[in-house]
Amino acid sequence: MKDRKAVARFGSRSAVRLADLAQLVRAPAALSVPGDVIAGAAAAGRPLGVRTLGVIGSSVCLYWAGMALNDYADATVDAVERPERPVPSGRVPRRAALAVAGGLTAAGLGLAAAAGGRRSLLGAVPLAGLVWAYDLGLKNTPAGAVAMAGARTLDVLAGALVPGPGAVSVGEALRRAAVPAALTGVHTGTLMALSRHEIAGAPARVPATTLAVSATTALATAIPVKRVAVGSAGTCRRASAAPSWLVAPRGGAADRHSPAPLEGVAATAPSSKLRTAVTATAALAYLGTYGTAQARAVQEPSGENVRRAVGAGILGLMPLQAALTARGGAPAVAAALAIVHPLARRLARRISPT
Repeated sequence: MKDRKAVARFGSRSAVRLADLAQLVRAPAALSVPGDVIAGAAAAGRPLGVRTLGVIGSSVCLYWAGMALNDYADATVDAVERPERPVPSGRVPRRAALAVAGGLTAAGLGLAAAAGGRRSLLGAVPLAGLVWAYDLGLKNTPAGAVAMAGARTLDVLAGALVPGPGAVSVGEALRRAAVPAALTGVHTGTLMALSRHEIAGAPARVPATTLAVSATTALATAIPVKRVAVGSAGTCRRASAAPSWLVAPRGGAADRHSPAPLEGVAATAPSSKLRTAVTATAALAYLGTYGTAQARAVQEPSGENVRRAVGAGILGLMPLQAALTARGGAPAVAAALAIVHPLARRLARRISPT
């Protein structure tokens, strides 16, 4: 007898196991999504509250939608290159993959609206548009890599746009999150360059180039943020205490536009040494996982090694996010993100993230 909890129905004639749906959307890979939002929120000085969690849920839904839509669009190609995938194997009907993509997109936009209203939709709507445009048209064009990198960039910016008491203006939030968003986008660009060679393998120069870019990304992430302190009159001077967005100036209109400190952060930021240590450690972990896999692909650029490098890069995004979060002034939150990485790697052994 079939367990009713183990199947999902699409129409009157088909039943899809939840395990197959999990494989369709590459469920464990979604663990790489919350860190995007958190890194953006940290950069903008937002607390980790209910609204932030809502935006994280929105981004996870849109990520899963993109995975399902990818398999819908690539059904013919996967029948030859990856016949074991849920759609070409017949375990998930193609129309069901499209229905899953549509449902998750609607859920993602709904969560964004509920969490942050119009402000959060500024990030979610373009993100959803890029997901659908990439899978249905841009993937095999020169614009494909740019679209995918742009999707991850928007994911970080969505975290910066989380509204709430003390939130800065939209323009200021985007400015503050520009660096972590750009670094996340660059990392995604390396994944896209490698993913084009997952089946047939790559010329050695491809993983060699992406490895150099990843090393540069790790170095740029580890560079400390310029810190300032706020004087009694609201003017800033150089100090080692905290980034300016972690300190709320006192008095006048400045109070109305200053961001609230991150949850668990008092008027003064965590020590500079702790922040630097966590940032550097996470950046090294990023390079140690993703960089090592790319180095193997340089030595032997077979399709299998390239595919492993792509998988390592998807999960290796987590220590990069942890480094960016610590760099933004939230080392405790960054440490929590880093703990998720081993869990994701273990789950990836059961369900491939690629």
